Amino acid sequence: MGLLIFLLISYLVLCYSLSLVFAKAIPNLPEGMSLKAGDAWIPMVNFMKWAELVGRKGTFAFWLLVPLVNVFIFAGLCVDLARSFNQFKFIDSFLAVVASPVYFYILGNKAEATYEGPILKREKEYAQSIATAYTRGEKRKAERLIIESPYKRSGGREWAEAIIFAVSAAALIRLFVFEMFTIPTSSMEGSLLVGDYLLVSKMHYGIRTPKTIAMIPLLHNRLPFDLGESYLEKPALDMVRLPALEEIDRNDPIVFNYPLGDSVYVMPGRTWSAEDYRFGNVWPQHANQIARGNVELITRPLDKKDHYVKRAVAIAGDVVEIRNRDLFINGERAKDAPNIQFRYQVTNTSNALLSFDKLYDWGISTEDLGARNASEATQVLSQKSFFVVLNKGQVEKLKGIAQGIVIEPLNELSPAKDTSRRSMTPDMRARLAQRDEQEKFKLFPHDPKNFSGWTKDNFGPLTVPKAGVTVAIGPNNIALYTRIIGVYEGHDLEVKGGAIYIDGQQAKEYTFQQDYYWAMGDNRHSSEDSRFWGFVPADHIVGKPLFIWFSTKDASIGNGIRWNRIFMNATQMD
Repeated sequence: MGLLIFLLISYLVLCYSLSLVFAKAIPNLPEGMSLKAGDAWIPMVNFMKWAELVGRKGTFAFWLLVPLVNVFIFAGLCVDLARSFNQFKFIDSFLAVVASPVYFYILGNKAEATYEGPILKREKEYAQSIATAYTRGEKRKAERLIIESPYKRSGGREWAEAIIFAVSAAALIRLFVFEMFTIPTSSMEGSLLVGDYLLVSKMHYGIRTPKTIAMIPLLHNRLPFDLGESYLEKPALDMVRLPALEEIDRNDPIVFNYPLGDSVYVMPGRTWSAEDYRFGNVWPQHANQIARGNVELITRPLDKKDHYVKRAVAIAGDVVEIRNRDLFINGERAKDAPNIQFRYQVTNTSNALLSFDKLYDWGISTEDLGARNASEATQVLSQKSFFVVLNKGQVEKLKGIAQGIVIEPLNELSPAKDTSRRSMTPDMRARLAQRDEQEKFKLFPHDPKNFSGWTKDNFGPLTVPKAGVTVAIGPNNIALYTRIIGVYEGHDLEVKGGAIYIDGQQAKEYTFQQDYYWAMGDNRHSSEDSRFWGFVPADHIVGKPLFIWFSTKDASIGNGIRWNRIFMNATQMD
């Protein structure tokens, strides 16, 4: 509602400003052109008259009805209207575009600003006079006309305008149409690899209008070199989602804003939410820094939360359950994603040497082995026992190397079984211990009293909330809906004396205001997903990954390019 009010007020101010500009132009109108100040208040007529004032046909204004294109058409009309009043400075062009209602109000009251006729026609006539001079052999006259041209721009200004236009175009496309994302972790490995660059469509699931409007173009939420946030939280607008091209289906990969990302601690290498810290789901060394007050808590608006990519394994209204690693939706075994992965313990009792180069060709990365590079991965493989993330095909290939290779699936990681770490470097042991801590992260809904015994491989059942559906709420299940009611849907929620209070009124049921999704990574044992932080609200959905437009090995161009992954479909399930 706030966005609509803002747009309506802006339009009305623009109409008033245009009425002043139209009145100022009337005394000097070219022959045959009709114009009244009141035309500025008639929808679409105002833009058609505007187009005529700068030398366009009135029908040119209908380009303003074409999404995205209209932004550039409007900018061009603004600049040309200023120039039609002989306002040729760069600052005039800039303000005419970024603050057109205010600028045209000033222009309409500027005594020295006079309408000199349609600028595009005047420029064309001037260019024609130069061409005529050259045709007649009057080279000196032509050169003088070029030098004295009131329409010429310096090289610096041309570069500045070109850069501003390019950045503006890129920012608008990124904001409303497509955006490039990179895969930084292995949570979707099997389908999407570390180092894959995705083209994500923001139109498929409905374009979102921005909530944050004071921001540095082309940056999401952080300045380079970790210099701070790249935006201001205020002023802010209400976010509106335009009609979608398609609905989200089960198993569609989705890009979304991290639901818990409204209050975060930005640490070297990663970001933790305040909820992560509250529930103990933070690496010990980072938790210690937070506890000592060494890290600032940063609040972020919805559209500036970090981006995640997962698979929407369940949609609104579905019942989700995991039984012994198998996913069930509405009581039926769900279709597995291609190359779904789990963690295994490999015991090599043979004398076979395991080559990392060969395993890498099979799609087993350094991260799958808990290593930082190929050298450390080779060290891991030299152990008699080690942990590794594999899909079914990789399990069979690894077994086929030698008879003495035993591979056991791990439902819950047990570091005590991995005695081989004694021979590893302290740095490697520290990183593997860090990974073990991640395995101990507490699960949603973080209520062991009422939801005990849930693990990553045996979870649920629970129902994904659906807009318009009413559920009974009480102390025994409110943990499922705390963030939905109190954060995502903006109510004042209190639990006191065994009773639930919403906006000050005792409540025994609640009706959801929007749809939600259940998101999981294809790398099931190395994915921080809905099992840890719960439901993904519909208004957090950013877009649909379409294809991989570039891919580097282990996210480093120095390691080479995965040519076979370029232009690979990012949405397929087969």
